[in-house]
Amino acid sequence: MTASELYRRALQVIPGGVNSPVRAMKSVGLEEPLFATRGEGAYLEDVVGRRYLDWVLSWGPLIFGHADPETVEAVVAAARDGTTFGTATEREILLAEEIVAAVPSVEMVRLVSSGTEAAMTALRLARAATGREPFVRFAGCYHGHADPFLSEAGSGVKTLGIEAGGEGHVVPYNELEAVERVIEGAGCVFVEPVAGNMGVVPPAPGFLEGLRRLCAESGALLVFDEVITGFRVARGGAQERFGVLPDLTVLGKIVGGGLPLAAFGGRAELMERLAPAGDVYQAGTLSGNPLATAAGLSVLRRLTPEVYDELERKGQRLDALGRYGRFERVGAMATLFVDDYPALFRHLLERGIYMAPSQNEAMFLSTAHGQEEIDRTIEAATSFFGK
Repeated sequence: MTASELYRRALQVIPGGVNSPVRAMKSVGLEEPLFATRGEGAYLEDVVGRRYLDWVLSWGPLIFGHADPETVEAVVAAARDGTTFGTATEREILLAEEIVAAVPSVEMVRLVSSGTEAAMTALRLARAATGREPFVRFAGCYHGHADPFLSEAGSGVKTLGIEAGGEGHVVPYNELEAVERVIEGAGCVFVEPVAGNMGVVPPAPGFLEGLRRLCAESGALLVFDEVITGFRVARGGAQERFGVLPDLTVLGKIVGGGLPLAAFGGRAELMERLAPAGDVYQAGTLSGNPLATAAGLSVLRRLTPEVYDELERKGQRLDALGRYGRFERVGAMATLFVDDYPALFRHLLERGIYMAPSQNEAMFLSTAHGQEEIDRTIEAATSFFGK
């Protein structure tokens, strides 16, 4: 069956034919989505058997590439014992211990099922802990699709040109003076320590340190959304890489090893406000489910310093893309900003290279990307720009 046939069927039963808007690929000039059937390493295969070098990697979780054998084996073994129990398991504790050991600011952690859910609850917890409702966030940063976060929220909304309501004081990223003007009375400042949903935008020198200082002075909590950066730019995330500790941290993507799992954590006295220990309610039937915790443990236990050294070396080779536009990279996440991204996307796709179908998203390195894949990508870009 072709992609066109599948898309026609999908349009009859799924709004817009996709279950997440950017998959429609309208913004890069395609009439139908890419329908994937399997992945292996750095490669993705579609329904007609065409193979693509994949720089999207399911938007970041697959740091060891598609169908990583150790992760798959761990999930299969867990599934044989049952896919969900709705009660406590040892593996939840083991994964929580891995997170606490890795992320510098996290003393306790709660497992949930999506980054949106984790961010939504972190905001609820921050408001309860400070007794303040207002909060500060940044234009272009994405914290999931919960109502408070949705306006001016980065790639998804911007790509589709949708007007969305939201809450909070929304200020420009990397501008401390703008934060100073609105932080009075705020319960928290919510930020991606490396922006990843308006393309990759690193924090300006002193920006994260300044947020930490302003929060300490005002009594607001500092919340890092490390759904993308957690376990990607360093084992301990952006807070390890930049040496700035938030009060609360939101995690997703890599922490679940490619399965639906997210988390949020922070200092013990804050986290113990959560039910059943405290008065801030949060619950989830599939939170910490056996398959996702098995995948997460399999991945996190293998994220050694050598893995990050390898990813950095590969990233430095990929920096050669900077000759064709503004190339921003932090560790194993990057974006090439160019004048006509849709044309570049289609050019690369025709040559079997799959980039993010939006200029406002990141490309992700994995251990499965080798010199051959990097050289092939640079050569394909060269053929587009003609230099």
